[in-house]
Amino acid sequence: MMQGKKGYGAGYLTLADGRVFAGTLYGAPLDAYGEVVFHTGMTGYQEVMTDPSFAGQIVTFTYPLIGNYGINESDDEASAPALSGMIVSELCEAPSHFRSKRTLAQAAEHFGFPILAGVDTRDITKLVRTQGTVYGVIADRPLTAEEVAVHEAGHAKVRKSLVARVSTPKPIHYAGRNEHVVLVDLGMKRSILESLLAVGCRVTVVPFDTTFAQIQALKPDGLVFSNGPGDPADLLPYCAEWRKAVEAYPTLGICLGHQVLALMFKAQTEKLFYGHRGSNHPVKELTTGSVYMTSQNHGYVVKEDTLDKRQLVVTYRNVNDGTVEGLRHQYLPVMSVQFHPEAHPGPDDTSHIFNQFIQSMRIVGAKHYA
Repeated sequence: MMQGKKGYGAGYLTLADGRVFAGTLYGAPLDAYGEVVFHTGMTGYQEVMTDPSFAGQIVTFTYPLIGNYGINESDDEASAPALSGMIVSELCEAPSHFRSKRTLAQAAEHFGFPILAGVDTRDITKLVRTQGTVYGVIADRPLTAEEVAVHEAGHAKVRKSLVARVSTPKPIHYAGRNEHVVLVDLGMKRSILESLLAVGCRVTVVPFDTTFAQIQALKPDGLVFSNGPGDPADLLPYCAEWRKAVEAYPTLGICLGHQVLALMFKAQTEKLFYGHRGSNHPVKELTTGSVYMTSQNHGYVVKEDTLDKRQLVVTYRNVNDGTVEGLRHQYLPVMSVQFHPEAHPGPDDTSHIFNQFIQSMRIVGAKHYA
């Protein structure tokens, strides 16, 4: 069993409003600025750590003990984390699991982000739930309001280009025996790719700014728009080009992909007060009345009153707050979900959505070759 490296000493989270939370600093001892969010899952910290959707965010874990099964070589959602930092109540430094290769603290040091441990994460979670959007800095000292403002100014432009930071720089091809899917990488979790490969699809992962002509040249049977970080409205300049592709091929949008698909058809998005991040969010399928437990990670939602009902209809709804969780086009083979059907972390109750997407490609293909 590997022993984690002890903390560097005192660490602090200084919020933009001047409040300070003290703890012990682990991982990389550097100043880390970001939006402070909370994740309610009891497990899955490795997937959260490597999920590109958390780019630019400081993730507070509500579960009190984090790191107890270590870090393995199979559950990463990307090659490197994009998050700014982590906040935990108790950080396990002696994990116990047969697949564990390093501690969470060692992983944070390796990848270069800080973990602040020994903090009352309940207080931070309550603060985010009552105040909404909260920004702060993890550092080895409390910061002044002026120092926090300097960090904010330096990261203002970065927030506009989060997708560009985490998207693949060039197309990547994966072999398969069945339909060819072009996966538009907005900050893709690896488990989305693996879910498509598991059902036999050939997959080409492409950069977020790939043009319609470039997609056409790949001769896909269908498209998937992935999850990703940031404000979906920042991607409006690409929506007209994406819509050409969506109108030409069966399409599935997941998380950020769901939001930008709505934007393509002239709907609007808005920021949630504190977001949905966890692996136990109940979602109702409106056609059947079935309720599924889902994995979610998003801070924005589609505004239902801006939907053109002649084109898009709501298919899933969040049980807790009634927000839009899924869309279907009225006459195109296009659908989207706000939650993660591939889970990781979380339940796989909604993995059938991939099968529905595969079926839509086969129906369109059969008509084409009839």
